[in-house]
Amino acid sequence: MTLVKRNSDRMFPSFFDSFFSRDWMDWGNNNFSITNTSLPAINVLEDHKQYTIELAAPGMNKSDFNISLDNDKLTISSDKKEQNQIMEANYSRKEFSYQSFQRSFQLPLNMVEGSKISAKYNDGILTIVLPKKDEVKIKPSRVIKIS
Repeated sequence: MTLVKRNSDRMFPSFFDSFFSRDWMDWGNNNFSITNTSLPAINVLEDHKQYTIELAAPGMNKSDFNISLDNDKLTISSDKKEQNQIMEANYSRKEFSYQSFQRSFQLPLNMVEGSKISAKYNDGILTIVLPKKDEVKIKPSRVIKIS
């Protein structure tokens, strides 16, 4: 038996409704790490104006990330290679570091303003803001007076 979360109080489905009702994170070939390390952890937040994805990736630079949007599929990837060489006495020591991952998210259809997506990297957290389209933003309730 599969549990499906539904919220009938809303006219439009929320990002989390979509998460529970369909596989918006395809764990097949779209989410992987070539180096067999763990994938960066994420948080997904939603408010009435936008969705926010926070990806934990300490020790990286903003230039290490690639973010792309293809139709409604958001892909975050990184391919970082470092090589440090330290000369000591009569021998040489080399240290290699290689990190690679890709995470993809199938966004809710026609709910995100793709041209206004923004990203920033600060204190080890990559933050991607996905503004909602005006027609799907939750409108505050109001009281209608009877004349």
